[in-house]
Amino acid sequence: MPVTTTSPHPPGLEDLRMQDPEMADVILGEGERQATSLQLIAAENFTSPAVLAALGSPLANKYAEGYPGARYHGGCELVDVAERIACERATALFGAEHANVQPHSGSSAVLAAYAALLRPGDTVLAMSLAHGGHLTHGSPANFSGRWFDFVGYGVDAESGHIDYDQVRTLAEQHRPRAIVCGSICYPRHPDYAQFRDIADAAGAYLIADAAHPMGLIAGGAAPSPVPYADVVCATTHKVLRGPRGGLILCGAGLADRIDRAVFPFTQGGAQMNTIAAKAVAFGEAAAPAFAAYAHQVVDNARRLAGALAGQGFTVITGGTDTHVITADPGPIGIGGPQARARLAAANIVVDTCPLPYGNERGIRLGTAAVTTQGMGVAQMAEIASLFGAALREVPGTREEVRKLAGRFPPSSS
Repeated sequence: MPVTTTSPHPPGLEDLRMQDPEMADVILGEGERQATSLQLIAAENFTSPAVLAALGSPLANKYAEGYPGARYHGGCELVDVAERIACERATALFGAEHANVQPHSGSSAVLAAYAALLRPGDTVLAMSLAHGGHLTHGSPANFSGRWFDFVGYGVDAESGHIDYDQVRTLAEQHRPRAIVCGSICYPRHPDYAQFRDIADAAGAYLIADAAHPMGLIAGGAAPSPVPYADVVCATTHKVLRGPRGGLILCGAGLADRIDRAVFPFTQGGAQMNTIAAKAVAFGEAAAPAFAAYAHQVVDNARRLAGALAGQGFTVITGGTDTHVITADPGPIGIGGPQARARLAAANIVVDTCPLPYGNERGIRLGTAAVTTQGMGVAQMAEIASLFGAALREVPGTREEVRKLAGRFPPSSS
């Protein structure tokens, strides 16, 4: 069923229009873009009005370096309450012993995890960037690739699934200080128990980068890494439907190291309005309606993956367990960047992504946002047909997309 989501015309816009009409036009234009196109970016979603209200609250004015009860600024009595609530809700939601809700992003959370557990030059085993690893998993353009010695594991050439035999062999050969499990475009559930076994055999920490599946985990639609990983890093947007930000979960034994790695080592003042919005999102995710939503996200993704295969795409791994679909438009006769451009021309918004064992790029898409709008499996078949029409550049496809989006506006309730 549809849920109440952020209005494309936020409160206070009239005041902004009077003071800064140029920026008001940008905001209105973005609201119009979201309302008239299909948002299939796997990392995006629509927040609730309650989350947005917390983001725009007076808490945005408060400086709060430090942690509750130990701030470097006065007047933090109420923001201390907000942060404690966020931490309590996060630990309850995910069954963790400790939560740090201050990271400004998923990358900030990963940076803090590395800072807590590693030293420059340490060896880290993570998914190869060419097979779906994140920038923080060893990209030479990122701090991770500059400060640590990353070794990449990949997926099996035939199945597209993680090659756990390769992971184990690499761990035995390189004896990494840490192993990272997580990806930006792997559509299957990692085997956290097997990663734990491999890490233990190598004497390594296990870091789960669960930025993408965290909302599914909250809703019981994906397995949790919390019982297996030493540290779990995540974002609070994506399927979780909170504000853009990061989250770290760990056991009590690592709590102090994680907290000191976030502040004062990698960050300064906490963004208290964002922390309050995270608390709101955690509260929403604990409700039964969110569990139904999370399972619908997966049902929609599976239906859409099958329908895209029917349109001629090669769906990597043959399907999905999550909200993420990775597909190769090569059999249709075009590459990922060209497919993204044609889809964009029809108001369908997707990403490109690397394809394992090839030089071409595919497309990555997700079903979190359209599910928040109230779309179900019937609409997934409709979306797949629109994909096919957009790639064939059928006249009138853009108008058909606008009609579908109009039936499920972001502000529906």
